[in-house]
This record gives sequence, structure tokens and C-alpha cells, in this order.
Amino acid sequence: MRIKILSKNRLNYSNRRFRQEAKDMGIKLTVTDAAECEMFLSPNMPLLMKGGKPIEKSDLIMPRIGASINNYALAVITQYEMMRVPVLNTSQSLYNSKNKLRSIQLMSIADIAIPKTIFVRRPSELTEGVERVGGFPVMLKLLSGTQGIGVMLAHNMASIESTLDTLWSLGQDILIQECIEESLGRDIRVFIVGNEIIGAMRRQARIGEFRSNIHRGGIGSSIDLPLEYRELALKAAKTIGLEVAGVDMLESEEGPKVIEVNSSPGFEGLEMASGINVARLTLEYCVKKYGK
Repeated sequence: MRIKILSKNRLNYSNRRFRQEAKDMGIKLTVTDAAECEMFLSPNMPLLMKGGKPIEKSDLIMPRIGASINNYALAVITQYEMMRVPVLNTSQSLYNSKNKLRSIQLMSIADIAIPKTIFVRRPSELTEGVERVGGFPVMLKLLSGTQGIGVMLAHNMASIESTLDTLWSLGQDILIQECIEESLGRDIRVFIVGNEIIGAMRRQARIGEFRSNIHRGGIGSSIDLPLEYRELALKAAKTIGLEVAGVDMLESEEGPKVIEVNSSPGFEGLEMASGINVARLTLEYCVKKYGK
């Protein structure tokens, strides 16, 4: 089987692990930056080129780009779909997950438990909006971002106004979300492959940090996920349309709440904390469903 990973970083942990397991399984796996692909379109003949030559054939495309995915990468993935090459996480699901507002909208209409959220563009609406999500403190989140980047904690209106004035002047939109104080500094990451949970961990932020991402120094510990959390995570991934997903949840007094659904979840922390071979299980799923 021939699998192509689309990723900017060939040497990150996940891609190294995929290459290692693919070699052991007899899978030909390559990593290519979507920016290196050239798209050619003519009537009923979409093609992808690299270096002026038709790109090598693949049995499956695995995008590993995450929330930083841009329109060019989405177009490359769409081109593969037009060429009838299977894609693990479709272009539509990637579009859904890359924008935090769209993800929240989809989960809201699907009756998935999420933190109260507002999205405004006028300063005059801020006071009422903050009250609507439960008052201070509140979370401020850029519409795109990963590994905790673009997430801020605001304790008063002055800090919100200062932050939003700067971001709005730069053309950036931002979500204002209720802060689940009892879960501040920790969350749960659930790793899903093909409508099956293969592992979960609780992430605890380092001292002095409210973001629990492993890339920001958070520490992961393997957990047995309660049924309520399992059902919610699976529903969230299905709602966004992802086959492979990392669902992040908070443990609130009202029960679990989904804060994000990631299309390209890192799994170094989960493998280290649990001993689960995430790379192998993901590739086994690929072979079972898409193998030739």
C-alpha cells in the first residue's frame, strides 16, 4: 500500500512514528509538503504535479496539517479527491475543523455540550456578551490556532478591549467563551480513529500556565474514559466529519464539554503516557479500509 502524508514538517514526532511503523508493516509511506504540489486542470482531467512531473501515485492521502491548513493545501486535497484518490479526513471535514467558529456552530446545532460562546465585531456588544457567557474570567480564542496558540484568559473588560482592538485592527476575529474555572489548567484529549476511541489522556498544565497542551509543557496521564465522555467525543468527531480526530474536552460541574476537535492531533503525549501504539493502530485502520 502507498500512503502519502501531506505535512510541512517531515521530522516531527508523529511523522517519524508513521514512517517507522509503515516500514515494519511493508507500507510505502512518503511525506510531502502540499506547497510543493502543482495543480493542473483541464476538462475532465485534474492532475497534480511536482517539479513539473506528474506526482507519484498513492492509494491514500493522509493530511497532517492541522488548524494551520491554508487555502492552497485545501485545494491540493480537493484535487486528490477529484482524482478519486481516497483522503483520510476529507477536504470538507478539514474545512469544518480549521475554523473554531464553524466547529462550534456545527456542534451547537448537533446539541453537543460546549462552553457558552459569543462572536461579535462591535465594542458596544462586549459587556452584554461577557454577561451572556457567565461573566469574568473569559477565554479569548482566535478562529484558527493549534497547540494553545491564540488562546488567552481575560479577567476584566479593559484587557478584553485592549486585546480586541489590536486583533481587530489586524483583521483577526476572535471568540469569547465562558471559562470553566473548575477545569482551568487541565483537559482531556481523546484520540479517535474510524469511529473508535483508541486512547485518552488527561493533560495538566505546568505551574503558572492555564493551557494544558503538551507542546506548552503540559503533562499527560492515561485515563479510562467514562461512557458519557466516550459518547460525546465520538459524536463530536462525527459531527465535524473526521475519521481521525483529537477531541479536547473539559470536565465541568455540569459534565463534559467539548472545546475543540482537531483534524491532525499529535500523539506523542498519548503514546508516552499510555504505551498505546497510536501510529500502528492508525495505519492498521488505513490498510483495513483503504488497502489494495
